[in-house]
Amino acid sequence: MIDLKELKTRHDEIAKNISDRNMHVNIDEIIELQDKRSALMQESEAFRAKRNENAQKMKTKLDNETRQALIAEGKQIKEAIAAMEAELNEIEKDYQEKAKTIPNYYNPKAPVGKEDKDNTAIKFVGEPPKFDFKPLDHVQLGESLDLIDFDTATRVSGPKFYYLKNQAVILQMALERYAMDIVMKHGFTPFITPDIAKEEILNGIGFNPRGAESNIYTVEGTGTCLVGTAEITLGGYYANQILDQSQLPIKMTGLSHCFRREAGGAGQYSKGLYRVHQFSKLEMFIYCLPEDSDSYHEQLLAIEEEIFSGLGLAYRIVDTCTGDLGAPAYRKFDIEAWMPGRGDQGEYGEVTSTSNCTDYQARSLQIRYRDSEGKLQFVHMLNGTAMALSRAMVAVLENYQNADGSISMPEALVPLTGFTVIPARK
Repeated sequence: MIDLKELKTRHDEIAKNISDRNMHVNIDEIIELQDKRSALMQESEAFRAKRNENAQKMKTKLDNETRQALIAEGKQIKEAIAAMEAELNEIEKDYQEKAKTIPNYYNPKAPVGKEDKDNTAIKFVGEPPKFDFKPLDHVQLGESLDLIDFDTATRVSGPKFYYLKNQAVILQMALERYAMDIVMKHGFTPFITPDIAKEEILNGIGFNPRGAESNIYTVEGTGTCLVGTAEITLGGYYANQILDQSQLPIKMTGLSHCFRREAGGAGQYSKGLYRVHQFSKLEMFIYCLPEDSDSYHEQLLAIEEEIFSGLGLAYRIVDTCTGDLGAPAYRKFDIEAWMPGRGDQGEYGEVTSTSNCTDYQARSLQIRYRDSEGKLQFVHMLNGTAMALSRAMVAVLENYQNADGSISMPEALVPLTGFTVIPARK
């Protein structure tokens, strides 16, 4: 969350930020709760002072009438404090829940817009391939080469699940190792993370585990959820901890399964592996000093570029508009790879994103560091997709297909797959 002490001093700026993000949050209602909370805390403190004063008087030598009067007064004070604490608990809960709906500030350089069509392409790399045949999409390729089985997965697990088979299994393992090697080269410590996290961690990271709009699977009756990304488990790693400044930056990369309800994710651009309920992903995460977060954001984007340019794929970088940022992000860049089977003529499709969330997540999760003067400060937290393996596979299968129905392997993957081509089936 943002620094709530700024609700009044930066009121207009916060209101504009909410509007530019195409969100609806009633700041004045939150300020009103803040004022009620403050007044009630002061009143409660005053009554506690009275209670202490009453207790001190009871220790002195008193006549019976005075003692009985003090006992009655003490009882009234106790009841008043209990009533105020109950009211304060309700106000506090309401205040915190509503305060968490206020999004992070956004970078002034981010384009202002309502939805993904308002994102700005800022860089193009490589040329989309030109085929002398009608290219197939990855679903057709997967079926013809017996690499992906959607039908059986639908019978066994439901829609938007899949089995990988034959060379596709090896290809996914090769992509995983390829990306991991690059990320580790840049100083990231590798992790395999849990697939379940507590709801308070999801809330702190900025994911909503409840409600119709939630993209999260909850584990009923446990207070936990299946993670949609290792950002959740890597971001929760240092929750409620105080770090030493000398530890920063902390660079982590986590391999995990990702589970997403993908409610409403339908249509041509969501077909096949592009939007599924379960996939594997390698995530990068950085904890750093506030003054360094912009430069580390650039580093995360550069690593993502290194990964996808190394696969010989054409891609573009998109500067995400305010309405598509997501509440925790201060600024976000996406990489969209060319996918020949997407749409009628081929389209760019998102394969990575990287976000600088500044201190927004750190405030909710209470992750701080002690600076050189011994003062406690909030760290800045950043995340970036090294590789979403299902979407990377879409790009590789579609871009490297051949006229005879076979699929060549990118040169960088051949040492890891052990084969140069997935042959066509007769």
